[in-house]
Amino acid sequence: MYGSGQVSWSLLLTADFDNKPDSLFFNDGQRRIDFVLVYEDETKMTHKRSNHKKQKRKRQVYESNLINNGLQLEATRSVLDEKTIFVKVHAPWEVLCTYAEVMHIKLPLQPNDLKTRESAFNWFTRFFSVDENIIKPEQEFFTAPFKREHLSNFYIQDKDAFFNPATRSRIVHFILSRVKYATKQNVKKFGINKLLDTGIYKAAFPLHDSSFGHPSTDPDCPSERYLLYREWAHPKNILKLQPLDFIRKYYGEKIGIYFAWLGFYTNMLIVAAVVGVGCFLYGFFMKDNCTWSQEVCDPNIGGNIIMCPQCDKVCTYWNLTITCESSKKLCIFDSFGTLVFAVFMGIWVTLFLEFWKRRQAELEYEWDTVEYLEQEEQIRPEYEAQCTHVVVNEITQQEEHVPYTACGKCVRITLCTSAVFFWILLIIASVIGIIVYRLSVFLVFSATLPRHINGTQAIRKYLTPQTATSVTASIISFIVIMVLNIVYEKLPRTQTEYENSLTTKMFLFQFVNYYSSCFYIAFFKGKFVGYPGNPVYWLGKYRNEECDPGGCLLELTTQLAIIVGGKAIWNNIQEVLLPWVKNLIGRYCADARSEKIVPRWEQDYHLQPIGKLGLFYEYLEMVIQFGFVTLFVASFPLAPLLALINNMLEIRLDAWKLTTQFRRMVPQKAQDIGAWQPIMQGIAILAVVTNAMIIAFTSDMIPRLVYYWSFSVPPYGSHSSYTMKGYINNTLSVFNISDFKNASKPFSPWFGNDTTCRYRDFRYPPGHQHQYEHNIYYWHVIAAKLAFIIVMEHVIYFVKFIISYIIPDVSQETKSKVKREKYLTQKILHENDLKVVKKTIGKIADKIIEGVDSTFRPKTE
Repeated sequence: MYGSGQVSWSLLLTADFDNKPDSLFFNDGQRRIDFVLVYEDETKMTHKRSNHKKQKRKRQVYESNLINNGLQLEATRSVLDEKTIFVKVHAPWEVLCTYAEVMHIKLPLQPNDLKTRESAFNWFTRFFSVDENIIKPEQEFFTAPFKREHLSNFYIQDKDAFFNPATRSRIVHFILSRVKYATKQNVKKFGINKLLDTGIYKAAFPLHDSSFGHPSTDPDCPSERYLLYREWAHPKNILKLQPLDFIRKYYGEKIGIYFAWLGFYTNMLIVAAVVGVGCFLYGFFMKDNCTWSQEVCDPNIGGNIIMCPQCDKVCTYWNLTITCESSKKLCIFDSFGTLVFAVFMGIWVTLFLEFWKRRQAELEYEWDTVEYLEQEEQIRPEYEAQCTHVVVNEITQQEEHVPYTACGKCVRITLCTSAVFFWILLIIASVIGIIVYRLSVFLVFSATLPRHINGTQAIRKYLTPQTATSVTASIISFIVIMVLNIVYEKLPRTQTEYENSLTTKMFLFQFVNYYSSCFYIAFFKGKFVGYPGNPVYWLGKYRNEECDPGGCLLELTTQLAIIVGGKAIWNNIQEVLLPWVKNLIGRYCADARSEKIVPRWEQDYHLQPIGKLGLFYEYLEMVIQFGFVTLFVASFPLAPLLALINNMLEIRLDAWKLTTQFRRMVPQKAQDIGAWQPIMQGIAILAVVTNAMIIAFTSDMIPRLVYYWSFSVPPYGSHSSYTMKGYINNTLSVFNISDFKNASKPFSPWFGNDTTCRYRDFRYPPGHQHQYEHNIYYWHVIAAKLAFIIVMEHVIYFVKFIISYIIPDVSQETKSKVKREKYLTQKILHENDLKVVKKTIGKIADKIIEGVDSTFRPKTE
């Protein structure tokens, strides 16, 4: 059974294209096109299917009900493909007023008379701002939720301009999403999204106002898309500030706040990048003074140290000087500058989040979203369609419809939770697979790469078995991450709740997917390996991996560089290159078929759809990057610099993509960045712990400090003053080769007269009464590491608390503006209401007085 609404189909006007390619109006030139629906005419199809008639009937009922709701439609056939029909939708003034009140849309009351305080940095930012003669600043107004009864109170100079194109499109989309097209088993089927999913309509979108390459030929068209491309999306503007108000005007608050956040994050990265580069340069220039690296490379020290095999049987003994190059690189990243930078980043992330809250509060006021969640957000139509169960609201004691019962909700939560855990287990399985690969391939590289004690080949200088295993495993890990990411990407009440729920689930998956390999290298690799005579085996078969004598920090840096760099390249290919190629192919095919003039709606139809999730993956990409910049920054101080360069490109690429490759998005309201804010706050808290643990357990900073202050001088050391000399010899334990078990004894013969080899640990030597047990140095180091973590965490958390307390979420200036607007809004509305009441009461009073006079007037004799 299909819906009601048998309106004469003559009301659905049909019109031929009027050869005006930039026209945004019906053929009468008066009614503006607020939305476009696209479908294929079944009568023109060569392959007719049985469901075509049913689809046509649903579409006719839907369009009939649109007309019943006050919308005006005009159909035009494609100039390139005669089977494609474009239905242009126009919302008259009465419809706009009705639904503006239903949606609680805030509209101008009067111009804002508050003076804006000039920033002290205006003289500097003026050089990077958009030319105000090209993109003029938006006039500010005091606003209030629209009510038709207060129509005279609103600032209406021109009826056609009172509702701007973005607001008109938003209202029309609201209607399109809630109009019925069928009723099946007493359940209403409605909404343009369902019709798009079933193929009844091919597309539904608002129009761009012009081409991005040149301004509109219509003199009345502002050509905002062209201006956005020229002054914002073009690569030449990479150093310019973004015209956020203009972006918000054209695309809506949701797009505007994304670019505001991304721009703010990028600006804050400048400070982090400068400090990070400074710490990197400090390590680079100080590497020649790195005593322990000099000892590794010294042929009289490192050249005389023979290391034990790092795997069973196939691995051979090796000379410590093989790791000379990696130890030099490690000195750059494992320096005092790293500690300073880790502390700085713990404070930086707090400043970033606190200042963003203030900036967000300013945008909420400027863009009229302060009370958005309480007033304007509507129930998601997909949610409404599922509301078939009736329950009694405990608060209002009224019946309301919900999509599932309490039991159904429990089942749904169980299924969703199970699905999320399944994917997380799948990721953990992939990580285990990478670990098995590391353990297996290390044996192969150890057997094939030159690694003899006296080897002199140039390749061994740079490509050790550890390096080869680390790089190949990192590349494979990156590929697995991308594959799982693609696979995973293939109903709460409101749109915000829907996106927040999806955000939490997706980020949980991505967190494990992207960061698990880094957590393994940072906190597990080389930590539980035993010693050569009694190694620890993983799954009872694979001998646990060991780190280089300098630790696993350099390997963690390599992993981060590959994932961060590879992710940026992959995302740009996926997000920019693919839509560009698709559009290029589409334009080539269209040009090959016809040289005709193509209208604006048909040009937009051949662009790429934005997708249902809109900016979700853009946020996800940036927050994952934020995690890499903060969680593991102690191992890679150049991460903020790479993120800064990537983000400067990302802003312009996202802008270019929106303005040139995609159809115009339906403008949407948004008060903030949603669930991403608490996610970043969680990352900020976790980052303090991870960086403290990286410095304590992954780098060798603490063991070096313990040696310098305690074990280089008596009673434990033999030097007369504090020094790093002898550090390498002191931190490599001794193992007697005769104590090898048959299962791990190397095949290669022992060269030389020595009967011992060295390994990375703090254990007593053979012959000691506690041989191969942890020595006093080990317990000093453990105590120092734990003390360092506790002190660093508490200091940074205390500073974070102080900063959060000192910096209010909303500035005093913004609070004053909000209060002033509320006061003036109430004053204007109430004064006008009072005038009406006085006028009404005055008339009543006059009538009463007249009645009293006539009653008490003396009767004439």
